[in-house]
Amino acid sequence: MAGRLSRAAAFIMSQNGVVSRSSSALRQRSGMGLPVGKHIVPDKPLAVNDELTWDNGTPFPEPCIDRIAETVGKYEALGWLCGGLGFFVSLGLLAVWNDKASTIPFTPKVYPYDSLRVELGGEP
Repeated sequence: MAGRLSRAAAFIMSQNGVVSRSSSALRQRSGMGLPVGKHIVPDKPLAVNDELTWDNGTPFPEPCIDRIAETVGKYEALGWLCGGLGFFVSLGLLAVWNDKASTIPFTPKVYPYDSLRVELGGEP
């Protein structure tokens, strides 16, 4: 049994087997190529920080790390953060201060005849 299984595995993996035929067909007939273009093999030494640049063959390579740290300082970012949080805190306090629903838990009823002034003991 083991001899037959190893013979079948050897045929599948051999030069004329299923694996070699499918991989060559995928390489030659798919026509899709790589997702980022042709792979360029370097023929000279790479730059010192070459891994920090995304170069996919376009004329404008992009940096891999965003350059936000150079444009916004630490204290400027802290000021923007405190300003934004302060705005939302003041908006929340204004909503709590101006909360009519907690002071009047039900809708005031409207009665006819001047809100039943005479019927409730008022002067006629």
